[in-house]
Amino acid sequence: MDQEYLKTMLTSVRQGGVSVDDALQQLRHLPFQDIGCAQVDHHRHLRQGMPEMIFGEGKTVEQIMAIMTVMADKGGNILVTRLDHGKAVQVVQAFPAACYHAESRCLTLERQPPEQRGKGTILIVSAGTSDIPVAAEAVVTARFLGNQVEQLYDVGVAGIHRLLARRGQLAAAAVIIVVAGMEGALPSVVGGLVDKPVIAVPTSVGYGASFGGIAALLGMLNSCASGVTVVNIDNGFGAACAASLMNRM
Repeated sequence: MDQEYLKTMLTSVRQGGVSVDDALQQLRHLPFQDIGCAQVDHHRHLRQGMPEMIFGEGKTVEQIMAIMTVMADKGGNILVTRLDHGKAVQVVQAFPAACYHAESRCLTLERQPPEQRGKGTILIVSAGTSDIPVAAEAVVTARFLGNQVEQLYDVGVAGIHRLLARRGQLAAAAVIIVVAGMEGALPSVVGGLVDKPVIAVPTSVGYGASFGGIAALLGMLNSCASGVTVVNIDNGFGAACAASLMNRM
């Protein structure tokens, strides 16, 4: 339940189009609704400026669909992250209007186009092609949250000229998300080139000594480029949420 939905309902009450009892019925499940397998936070959009979103990994199809059903009843858009293809097929059968984004393993159900709340462009950069799934999760999430998004893929430090050729694109962005595995050097390079927030996302891409992304994570945390902030390993979703809030300021 977002601000526009609430304003519309309250205006209808004032104008006599909706009765007080009907309005109370719609507000009954604020701030959350207990459905057994989950306590769905309908108040989050009003409180945080972004709705509750569903982490699909570890949930059964039945649990995901139960949560989606009560969220859909409120009329808002829905994002499910970390949803594998097998589960997605079943969810789309139940919600034919839903769209599965296979590259990012995300599913969206949009009842209306996302409100464009971002003041600028969020640029999502990946070091290598193997990092694209995490970058794609950030892309889908940032667009879902009402941002203009651009992508710049496979411009890692092994061929730094590929990045330097896009200096104009880097300079034009309001917020930059940089996704990298291996040694995780790319966010430091980008952070040394721009005067805007850089959010670093370490990925689990790499050989044995990368320790499943820990090497990239530690490299990013130790960045010598001032102003680089770091999210968890493979957390494109979290980076997009942070970037979205920054892009509204």
